[in-house]
Amino acid sequence: MPHFDTEIDTSGLNCPLPLLKAKKALSTLEVGQRLRLIATDRGAFIDIPVYCEISEHKLIDSSETEEQLIFVIEKGKI
Repeated sequence: MPHFDTEIDTSGLNCPLPLLKAKKALSTLEVGQRLRLIATDRGAFIDIPVYCEISEHKLIDSSETEEQLIFVIEKGKI
């Protein structure tokens, strides 16, 4: 798992809340810092990569366990 600077756990929250919380957390980071997002809503597997594609942020890693979806997102330039 790649390194990260901060983590938020959105387990139990349904879309779009994991994405909204990720956006809020990214807004507090410096460019180049990384956010680790934990989610349980399967919609995040669509929402998070698409958001990274259309934003300045970079999806570094995504993985799945039996119960969780885990993303590492690097904050891009504003």
